[in-house]
Amino acid sequence: MRVNRRFCVAAVALGAVLSTTAWAQSTWPTKPVRIIVPFAPGGTTDILARAVAPELSKAFGQSFIVENKAGAGGNVGADMVAKSAPDGYTLLMGTVGTHGINRALYDKLPYDPIKDFAPITLVAGVPNVMVVNAERAKALGINNVTDFIRVARSSPGKLNMASSGNGTSIHLSGELFKSMSGTFMVHFPYRGSSPALLDMVAGNMDVMFDNLPSSLPHIRSGKLKALGVTSLQRSAALPDVPTIEEAGNLKGFDATSWFGLLAPAGTPADIVNRIQQETAKSFATPAIKEKLLSQGAIPGGNTPADFAKMIDAEHKKWAQVVKVSGAKVD
Repeated sequence: MRVNRRFCVAAVALGAVLSTTAWAQSTWPTKPVRIIVPFAPGGTTDILARAVAPELSKAFGQSFIVENKAGAGGNVGADMVAKSAPDGYTLLMGTVGTHGINRALYDKLPYDPIKDFAPITLVAGVPNVMVVNAERAKALGINNVTDFIRVARSSPGKLNMASSGNGTSIHLSGELFKSMSGTFMVHFPYRGSSPALLDMVAGNMDVMFDNLPSSLPHIRSGKLKALGVTSLQRSAALPDVPTIEEAGNLKGFDATSWFGLLAPAGTPADIVNRIQQETAKSFATPAIKEKLLSQGAIPGGNTPADFAKMIDAEHKKWAQVVKVSGAKVD
């Protein structure tokens, strides 16, 4: 029996590749891993990434370093990760904006939120919260959502609305509110929640539909006044604050946010599954679970397959919201 020499060489080469791949997966990580946050430091995306990173560092014995790459409603950072090597060393803290809203809001995206990523796990879901500058609210006689609607309707364009960037859930929550309440505020997009909140606290902006975790410290300090949360249920972190649906008589108003880890498409399933498992495990510990809940975030930890299904559903949901609200990138 004659053996084909080319076949043997190919088989040996294939075996070497498979062996190398298996070795790379089993030994990963051998160097620090980057978690790209596509917004400025200080916002909820950043807060959650910095809560998860130390847990993953402990689990894998390597540093998980958070890097902020802000711009274009999260598109700059998301595109950077989409085009990174699929080796498990560059991850994205994606959001409802980067992976649920932007494809419907932007005519062209530099990345495909479905094809260019491997979903790992949902990190947390959070409601947004409608906040106003406390001093400005007092001067204008705004004590609740109904008061705000009255003032906004009486002087269209008088009030300024801050957001963490075009296409974010913070922006779109405000656009949905404008559409459902018949009001108009001038939109000012920032490069993340943190710089927007600085202007909110300073009184340069009037209203913002911010992710709850990043606004919570300013609400508790009295600098910002919370008028309502954007979810259908009240938040355990702010039990006395009504939903916008009940406070503003806006039936069906619902605009919640979520944040999750993703890797570039083609990242080995072994690596994706290990990150998901360790992330979920950390959420089961009382310390990290309580930390997230106290910030108004509901811990996630679902499987890559379930997270992928969720992202697909979010695309469909937010495309309809964009259409109904008439939101545009400005």
